[in-house]
Amino acid sequence: MRNFPRVGVLTPSSNTALEPLTSAIVALIPNASAHFARFKVTEIALSSQALGQFDDSKILLAAEMLADAEVDIITWSGTSSGWLGFDTDERLCERITERTGIPASTAILSLNALLKRKGITRLALVSPYTEDVQNRIIANYRSIGITVVAELHENIRVNHDFALVDPARLEDMIIQTCSSDAQAVSTYCTNLHAAQLAEQIEKVTGVPLLDTVSTTIWGALTKLKLDPAQIKGWGQLYQW
Repeated sequence: MRNFPRVGVLTPSSNTALEPLTSAIVALIPNASAHFARFKVTEIALSSQALGQFDDSKILLAAEMLADAEVDIITWSGTSSGWLGFDTDERLCERITERTGIPASTAILSLNALLKRKGITRLALVSPYTEDVQNRIIANYRSIGITVVAELHENIRVNHDFALVDPARLEDMIIQTCSSDAQAVSTYCTNLHAAQLAEQIEKVTGVPLLDTVSTTIWGALTKLKLDPAQIKGWGQLYQW
């Protein structure tokens, strides 16, 4: 790999949070840069129309555009497999690599790898999603032996509006869920301004914050065999 690693990031079209957060974190890796390609996602729901936004063919077209930039990895910074099923991300990674020849990772596969690495079986969950989407996520974690012991969600459907949730509101929600016996808490959406809260949350609660923007980056760096511990000030997960 070059001494100037390029991280390619697949991004929902209406997301305005993950790009500045990702760029700020990746900038802490010497000579590294983040590069983005969008595909259309405007609503998170369980309707056939909303689920169809995550058809692989659309995502693969965006991945091919990232490949034109000769990135070293292509990572999906989105949480859709939380309600679609984790196997959808596994298949997506395989198809991206088949199509582009570039290794692939995702926010959720990386989150799940972190949970497994630390033996976490009690998780708190904070998201902007509707109740039915949240319940589907909880059920999928139950199927892999992880119990969501506390959860809060905002009941928003419009993807653009997730980024409008005030960070102070997010901090309050996170702290509330940490009052359970959770071993970790996840802010489960890459269009939340939450990753930057990790240090403060962990100081106040003692519970690690696994934000999905951050898990995306952790997974990409790990796949590239770059040391995530170079990233300071964005939470414990980078030191795991």
